[in-house]
Amino acid sequence: MTQLPALTDKKLGLVIDLDTCVGCHACVVSCKGWNTENYGAPLSDQDAYGADPSGTFLNRVHSYEITPKDAPAQVVHFPKSCLHCEDAPCVTVCPTGASYKRVEDGIVLVNEDACIGCGLCAWACPYGAREMDQEEKVMKKCTLCVDRIYNENLPEEDRQPACVRTCPAGARHFGDFNDPASNVSTLVAERGGMDLMAEQGTKPVNKYLPPRPKTDAQPEPEIDILAPLLAPIASDSKGFLGWLDRTLDKLPGA
Repeated sequence: MTQLPALTDKKLGLVIDLDTCVGCHACVVSCKGWNTENYGAPLSDQDAYGADPSGTFLNRVHSYEITPKDAPAQVVHFPKSCLHCEDAPCVTVCPTGASYKRVEDGIVLVNEDACIGCGLCAWACPYGAREMDQEEKVMKKCTLCVDRIYNENLPEEDRQPACVRTCPAGARHFGDFNDPASNVSTLVAERGGMDLMAEQGTKPVNKYLPPRPKTDAQPEPEIDILAPLLAPIASDSKGFLGWLDRTLDKLPGA
């Protein structure tokens, strides 16, 4: 069985803002695209355009309608992927050492050359964050785009996971939780970042920022949409309009 490191130099992970996520699935699409074309075996699809399509995804978005106490119902979009747990059970059950946690940054990865497709890691993961690729017969999971974040051939702003770089709502954030001054540590401290299913004891690195309760919206003030058209355009018209205005004023009965 694979051993977990006692400590890691960095603790890289994500902060996901459930108050900001709009459920657009841009993170899902960018993750699928990047990980199909780059790191490891492609993420296959089966019967993609048929009646019963299926496929392998490293990131999925679930949507729920919730009714907070003393607040109106609201829809919460919940992205889910590997949480790169400190005490990752998917690593310790792996019989071949294919699943491992890196000492240098805390990222949990799968050595696909050593994976025998037994599925024990998927069984041990309480979050359902691992998927067996039906075509490649190896276990797939979020890599935090390890092939992007250290790629010096990319511009600095692109050295972050594809899902973070793509999110149009700014709901996903990436950084080092071992650094108390990092953007992710600051967000967790200010907004009360939460562990997913903390009772499992896995110590997930990724954190979620809870959605803020929505209050009943105040009624919008009534606006007369014709008012701007009824107001005079200018009090001292010049040019042709000024001449026409003065001429009309001279007409009888004006």
